Amino acid sequence: QVQLVESGGRLVQAGGSLRLSCAASGRTFSPYAMGWFRQAPGKERDFVAAVTWSAGYTAYADSVKARFTISRDNARNTVYLQMNSLKSEDTAVYYCAAGLRRRSSSYVPSNEPEYDYWGQGTQVTVSS
Repeated sequence: QVQLVESGGRLVQAGGSLRLSCAASGRTFSPYAMGWFRQAPGKERDFVAAVTWSAGYTAYADSVKARFTISRDNARNTVYLQMNSLKSEDTAVYYCAAGLRRRSSSYVPSNEPEYDYWGQGTQVTVSS
């Protein structure tokens, strides 16, 4: 079993920055990829960014490209999401997820069914 715990969410003004963290614990942790998703009030959960654990390939939603950066610290079993130039539409609960299924080396999963474990989420609120 894998446990994922997100942290770092808070209220921030538009144009500001936040860094979210997701720490993994439990069984020997060796995911194929780690991802961030978000769910705004009244909307479905959407893909934000993902990174492959070994090679570090990344993928981003168009809405966050050039503003958000995903990174990982393999030694700490932690994945980060650096969010810059925040907008009110970034307001959401942000979820961390771990995908275990092995893929071709450069494939970065971006769909919910491709992830096996999920955190409880952390609230990010951007005030305009």
